[in-house]
Amino acid sequence: MPEEESTSIPLSQAAEAVDPEDPAKSPPRPSSPTTSTRKACCAVLQSWVSRKFMTGCVVLFPVAVTFFITWWFIQFVDGFFSPLYAKLGINIFGLGFLTSLVFIFLVGIFVSSWVGSTIFWVGEWFIKKMPFVRHIYSASKQVSTAISPAFKEVAIIRHPRIGEYAFGFITSTVVLQTDKGDEELCSVYVPTNHLYIGDIFLVNSEEVIRPNLSIREGIEIIVSGGMTMPQVIASLEPMPRKSQNIRLNRMT
Repeated sequence: MPEEESTSIPLSQAAEAVDPEDPAKSPPRPSSPTTSTRKACCAVLQSWVSRKFMTGCVVLFPVAVTFFITWWFIQFVDGFFSPLYAKLGINIFGLGFLTSLVFIFLVGIFVSSWVGSTIFWVGEWFIKKMPFVRHIYSASKQVSTAISPAFKEVAIIRHPRIGEYAFGFITSTVVLQTDKGDEELCSVYVPTNHLYIGDIFLVNSEEVIRPNLSIREGIEIIVSGGMTMPQVIASLEPMPRKSQNIRLNRMT
């Protein structure tokens, strides 16, 4: 009988042999155009949904925070006079809030007068003499002063070198007496960390650029990191000549 032909398979090829009953070892099938199109459409749809969702979050987050803080503030202020109205049998939400606003307005008018300012000065002097209360009052007064800074105008000065400018706020003016005569200087506060930490510069009043921006717009520009900067800023006065600014101190 003729010898049967024997076929030998190398071990490497035997290890790579495909088991038809094991789909995990079967070679990958070429993807059809329909499957590729479906995957591309899903990826585009997922990206579009993600972007729209993030846009909604960006828009609604400041609205939600504003609503929450406003609602908390109304309830807090309303709580000062609402118990009084409740004892009188008047239960109208917001009436205590309106009464608080009127009361604050009347206090402002009273303190602005000579008699009110004198009484306020005597009361403040008495509070500062108290051992423990004076620390609480001083801290709260510093916070109140920081919340409502006494800015007079928005200013632009050449800082830190020629060709670069910095936003600041004019807080006061001072007259510098020298051998060459008197020179009027503006105290310009330039924030370096949001709004309440910065440097003070004394700049010649003629060399300060006064843009057509309000105090509110200037604060928005500083707090937002320049994102609310208008496209065009006009100077209310002629451009100043080149100058050098002297840093005096750093506010902390």
